[in-house]
Amino acid sequence: MGDEPTVKITEPSPGAPCWVELATEDPAAARVFYHELFGWRAETAADEQARGYTRLYLGEQLVAGLGGLLRPGRATAWTIGFHTADADSTADEIADADGRLIVPPTDAPGRGRFTVAADPTGAVFATWQPAGLHGVDLRDEPGALGWVELATRDPRAAAEFYARVFGWSVNTGEMYTEFGLGGRDFGGMMDMSDQFPAEVLPYWMPYFAVADVDLGAERAALLGATVTLPPTDVPDGPRLAVLRDPQGAVFGIHVAEEGDGK
Repeated sequence: MGDEPTVKITEPSPGAPCWVELATEDPAAARVFYHELFGWRAETAADEQARGYTRLYLGEQLVAGLGGLLRPGRATAWTIGFHTADADSTADEIADADGRLIVPPTDAPGRGRFTVAADPTGAVFATWQPAGLHGVDLRDEPGALGWVELATRDPRAAAEFYARVFGWSVNTGEMYTEFGLGGRDFGGMMDMSDQFPAEVLPYWMPYFAVADVDLGAERAALLGATVTLPPTDVPDGPRLAVLRDPQGAVFGIHVAEEGDGK
């Protein structure tokens, strides 16, 4: 996690995180939880085609999406979307790189075109080809998406896959691997190895920036979340914590200091 400036997103970068979305069994309860934790304001679509889809705003800036569990067997979870200029060609690249298409390229009328896929290690992610909706408006500011992190049991296979599909740089350290684009790191990867029970599948996790990690974790617990990793200082990185919301979705929070980007 480096030292790049906080940015307001106006144009998505190919391969970069551009969207984050929660699928939950209880959208109403989730809207209340995240409003109380981050101050997000919810706007729920009225048309039947949207099936109750909610956009979440920090002030007037779009920061996330929220919906129900529309696919059978889907668990409550956050999904990270990565920008693509061509959802169909990226889907072909995913399949050629031994990924699995869960939802093939599909139009979201008036907004864009998306794909949901799993990498060769099993971690689920999405791609987003913008039309009317370019993605989130803010990154790396309190209440907005910051770092993104992959947990996997096969880091080498995952690194090769994402480098091929999205053109990411891969900086492998002794304990942690960082992903980047254009000289700017935006995410990382950790080896699950024996740290996780065998039944826990590889996954992508979003971190949201906050002004104070300790207060954020404390407030989340009071709102019914589980603190799975208490506030911790990371060597050469920010203070962070990992939480599970009351419906079971896992996410992290990290401190957003002035002049600090992820």
